[in-house]
Amino acid sequence: MATRTRPGSILAALLATLTLLGFSLPSQAARCLFINSYHPGYAWSDAVEEGALPLLEGKCELKVVYMDTKRHKEKAFKEQKGREIRDLILTWKPDVVIACDDNASKYVVVPWFKDGEIPFVFCGVNWSVKEYGYPFTNVTGMVEIAPVGQLLSKAIQFDPANRRFIYLGADTLTERKNLGRFEVATRRIGVRLDSRLVGTLEEWIAAYREAQGADVLILGSFSGIKGWDAERARRAVAESVSTLVITNHDWMMPYAVFGMTKVPQEHGEWAAKVALRILEGESPSSIPIIPNRRWDLFVNMDLYRHSGIVLPENLLYKAKQIDDAPGS
Repeated sequence: MATRTRPGSILAALLATLTLLGFSLPSQAARCLFINSYHPGYAWSDAVEEGALPLLEGKCELKVVYMDTKRHKEKAFKEQKGREIRDLILTWKPDVVIACDDNASKYVVVPWFKDGEIPFVFCGVNWSVKEYGYPFTNVTGMVEIAPVGQLLSKAIQFDPANRRFIYLGADTLTERKNLGRFEVATRRIGVRLDSRLVGTLEEWIAAYREAQGADVLILGSFSGIKGWDAERARRAVAESVSTLVITNHDWMMPYAVFGMTKVPQEHGEWAAKVALRILEGESPSSIPIIPNRRWDLFVNMDLYRHSGIVLPENLLYKAKQIDDAPGS
């Protein structure tokens, strides 16, 4: 007697055979959404994408959306972007969402998807998740911690006489928060910290020159400074640098002698790997929220030679050396 096999049984048998052979099909049909809080060309989030996207490509149908909230800082704009991405999520129905940097959490995850069914992996959330109330049942992530204490300790190791520090950054909310971290850290180790938060390139150049009278100049970010011109800034720095200038931002290394910086690719790699684990069946609530754990060391050899300061030989050997002369 002939037996008639239903098409569903054939498909089930095929999937079972492929599984035994080590193939996995569910992730091929999955949808992954990557929310970038900023815009293409912004160094930090570009590098996060460099870490994440290659790990996701071919593993799921991948879509990337940009909130553009670095260039458009108005609250109404951010809220509108949050609603647009909410609508995209509800219609496209991704199986997992990566939310890169703070505004993706603040304007998408928290107001619209707290403890929902769609799993989220955040990365690049600065310093603490307290503001957002994480963890949620459907959310895990990596917190972005800058090596503030480690950077200050290095500066003092270079010369124990380094006791007067100046912080220079943009007059923005982000930079005021970053300055606050340095104020806490310098009080803890008993050194003096002055600060200048400026709004224009001309003010930044004047403050940079004035700060050469300190033992150590700490550079915050230039993001938010009106009229920023990288070439003008480089020329001014090369003409005036005579003290130890340090930073924890890799994009500030053209203007600093020494840097200890976060590795943005670490955030992207971790978020992508966790997203794939979620696609394989893990729950976000079972994956702990963690801080970043990797640092890069940089020495700007051109400014190092201009400054006349002396750094330890072993540091020059270990650090990534860049040669960023004006006009190069």
